[in-house]
Amino acid sequence: MLQITPIPALSDNYIWAIRQAQDVIIVDPSEHQPVLDFIANNSLNLTAILLTHNHNDHTDGVAGIVEKYPNIPIYGPQEATEFANMIVSPEQHIKLFGYEVQIIESAGHTAGHISYLFGYDYLFCGDALFSGGCGRVFTGDYQAQFDALQRFKNLPDSVKAYPAHEYTKSNLKFAEAVLPTSCTLAEYQEQVDILRSQNKPTLPTTIRLEMQVNPFMQAVDLQEFIALRKKKDNF
Repeated sequence: MLQITPIPALSDNYIWAIRQAQDVIIVDPSEHQPVLDFIANNSLNLTAILLTHNHNDHTDGVAGIVEKYPNIPIYGPQEATEFANMIVSPEQHIKLFGYEVQIIESAGHTAGHISYLFGYDYLFCGDALFSGGCGRVFTGDYQAQFDALQRFKNLPDSVKAYPAHEYTKSNLKFAEAVLPTSCTLAEYQEQVDILRSQNKPTLPTTIRLEMQVNPFMQAVDLQEFIALRKKKDNF
């Protein structure tokens, strides 16, 4: 059983801290100071950093952490070679905290975006999947992003997903505009509004919930996905 804590950073990022006893793995450090403070305040031992893609708001904290932990293993995709010293590729399996961790191809937002699946329990999906949404397709490769969501859809319903941004509230406004009215969506919106009014995270989410409230997970084919994504870009 892992203990997973969001470290808030920048305006809406979460740096995920994956803990097992006093050991910790950090995912997508956008800033270094909140991470170093979290490690110090909880007397933790940093064992690795995981990167999902090469955008600044996921990697800017690496240098500051490395200054303090020069030999730390940093896993990341080929596109993050500037920061990562352990390059991983889709379909590869690595062992972390006794878990079999599968590297899942999740390109589209960037050309080499990957996600990390710990067992069939925890999915660290960067900007490939958000609650109620998905990342902007900066590459223009809508097929890659659609395929990534299909891979996520094939995971067990119970998998918990840990996206890197607090975008749930605005994503659900879009979902409400494009999906048929549903009790699940309305209840979730209410729950999210309460959490955000208390400045609490709306994440993690689950694959089961996303199948019900996320229009992009419900897109049946590439054409429908592209139409939704373009609509959201201008929403």
